[in-house]
Amino acid sequence: MTSAGYLLDTNALSEPVRRMPAPAVTAFMAAIRDDETFLSVLTVGELRRGATMRRQTDSRHAARIDTWIDVVERRFAGRILSVDLEIADLWGKLSAERPRPVVDALLAATAIVHDLTLVTRNVADFADTGVALVNPWTVKLR
Repeated sequence: MTSAGYLLDTNALSEPVRRMPAPAVTAFMAAIRDDETFLSVLTVGELRRGATMRRQTDSRHAARIDTWIDVVERRFAGRILSVDLEIADLWGKLSAERPRPVVDALLAATAIVHDLTLVTRNVADFADTGVALVNPWTVKLR
């Protein structure tokens, strides 16, 4: 893991705040510095989508999620990466190789362009993109 830092997928970002988080993920997140971690605007969008969907069945829980997302946005201020032309170009190439979910390919492109390791549980979804990957559910810390 010799990248410039880590791009957190939604599952890695949200795991530590689950009711019973995976201890390996909690340990991994504690072992890396905040200034090494980045988010994609797409991750923020996925979080907001989740809160909005939750609002249909549990408005209290949705309000807690919204509050947590606000905290995340402040915590990652200056480290939330947008999709720019270079990322869009690479996304186009990755998407042409084989059909991929749009967000997954954009996350891979974002991590590659910014020399970041993508932190995700879903490593198989990204395995053939060329992006550096780490699965904090299975990684062994020293």
